[in-house]
Amino acid sequence: MSRAFLRLVTGRTDHGNRLDLALQDYAGMDVSDDLSYRDKLASMLVSFVMDRGSDYFGVDVEEMRETMKDPIIRRGISNVIEGIAEHGIQRPFTSVAPFLVVWDYTSLCNLRCKHCYENASPEADTSEELSTEEAKHFIDEFKRAGGVAIAFSGGEPLMRDDFFEVAKYAKEQNFFVSIATNGTLITKEIAEKLSKIIEYAEISLDGFEETHDEFRGVKGSWKKAYQGIRNSVEAGIDTCVALTATHYNLDEIPELIEFAEEDLGVKKAIIFNYIPVRKGKEIIDMDLSPDERWELLEDLYSKLIDENNPMTLYSTAPQYAAVSWEFAHGPAIATHFTNEAAIRSLRGRTKSLAQFLGGCGAGRLYCAIEPNGDVEPCVFIPIKIGNIREQSLREIWENSPVLRKIRNRDEFEGCGDCDYKYICGGCRARAYGYYDDLQGPDPSCPENEEYWKKIQEKS
Repeated sequence: MSRAFLRLVTGRTDHGNRLDLALQDYAGMDVSDDLSYRDKLASMLVSFVMDRGSDYFGVDVEEMRETMKDPIIRRGISNVIEGIAEHGIQRPFTSVAPFLVVWDYTSLCNLRCKHCYENASPEADTSEELSTEEAKHFIDEFKRAGGVAIAFSGGEPLMRDDFFEVAKYAKEQNFFVSIATNGTLITKEIAEKLSKIIEYAEISLDGFEETHDEFRGVKGSWKKAYQGIRNSVEAGIDTCVALTATHYNLDEIPELIEFAEEDLGVKKAIIFNYIPVRKGKEIIDMDLSPDERWELLEDLYSKLIDENNPMTLYSTAPQYAAVSWEFAHGPAIATHFTNEAAIRSLRGRTKSLAQFLGGCGAGRLYCAIEPNGDVEPCVFIPIKIGNIREQSLREIWENSPVLRKIRNRDEFEGCGDCDYKYICGGCRARAYGYYDDLQGPDPSCPENEEYWKKIQEKS
């Protein structure tokens, strides 16, 4: 019944996306008077549901209506609802098209990071990378598919001459546009240009000066990243400090977070999982133990829920959702574009909602695009599942047998037997990095400690 109802309000009409039209009408925006009976019925149903949703989450109806004027918000809701219409209500949810694409825009990089999943370098071969026109064509196709957010990454995306042209084009198509960068190229002028295009900047700072420079492979990179972060904040960009947790920096992380807030003026930090992939395999001995990772996540979450803490703290480790559930506050959402209000509004909600959100989103909520157009389940899972030069992303997303394996958590080794398999699911990139198996165990978690011990015995 749910799917039948949702199919009624989704789909395309002569006036555009039926659900988007209904949301525009709900927001009080001008819509065509020449709507079909089905369009009008969809509008009535959507209005009823949105008002009920406002009441459930404690949001003022007029505030909700005003929010729906934002095309990015409307597209996000459409993506979720069309996903339910297509797949039903699943544990966890699979979107109708990737909600987010992390786009490794180039293999060029001015640093030589120890953990690089792209094998990027200043000498990288760029001859097979997508052209400017191909990049714009993909943005058009992703819009038609129902995508919501594009995160430019790399390599270092600012090293491509056409970055601003293509990022601006994405913004003009009403995408949520963000950038993941090492920050060393963000001068005051670059920060000002970025502020007119991107919604969010994630800038790497993996420790204090000595640690960061060693990890990033170039002396002086910390000072440039430090200034880049300052420039980004001063330009009014929503800026987040990003770091990968390893034994290089584990002891520095608490102090680094305080430094980011007090000295740099940053209000967000995200802790990335270390993944043993490509160049990152060379530092596999620096990985955290399950207990170290869990303790770090508990510390992050305890700070997040402290009302006196000004920082919003994310993690890409899917165990973060399990940690939050143990705190009895509901799921924390570790994405590149979730704000503090969204996290706090979900606290105390049901376990069903946590299972719907589902922790690891690889191949389920997002995917990666390589510089040459190859599609991968995640930037940390180097398995080609298609190429946007040859197929539409929507076709790849719907038909990939690799993605079907990732979405079937009942078949996961270790993680498939866990009480948190729908809330967390384990990191599929770590399962692949350690075992070459997308349905293998994630040795990140105390629940899978037996697998971690076997890894240590072999090493």
